[in-house]
Amino acid sequence: MRHRLSGNKLNRPTAHRMSMLRGMVTTLIRNETLQTTEAKAREVRRMAEKMITLGKKGSLHHRRQAATVIVGDEAVRKLFDELADRYASRTGGYTRMYKLGNRKGDASKMALLELVT
Repeated sequence: MRHRLSGNKLNRPTAHRMSMLRGMVTTLIRNETLQTTEAKAREVRRMAEKMITLGKKGSLHHRRQAATVIVGDEAVRKLFDELADRYASRTGGYTRMYKLGNRKGDASKMALLELVT
């Protein structure tokens, strides 16, 4: 039974999936845009929204929690300094996803994930 389980496994082992998602969230925070498949974009969106919420809270404990997910100190600094100020008055919905159509090689659905300005 899968009661109260959420998220997509993306056909990967847990360690690979978490490593991939951590890298994608870090890239989204650094570049503020990310092009990937729709399924991965939905999972990255979930993690990124949680990280921005931690950034808005702003305590040392929340900074350390975010540092366990985000790779690199400069991305954590950007999250807590720039993005937390930008989204201070916003209660959620920090990301936007555009569907781009199918990829040429394997026809998988692509999406562009970006931070709302």
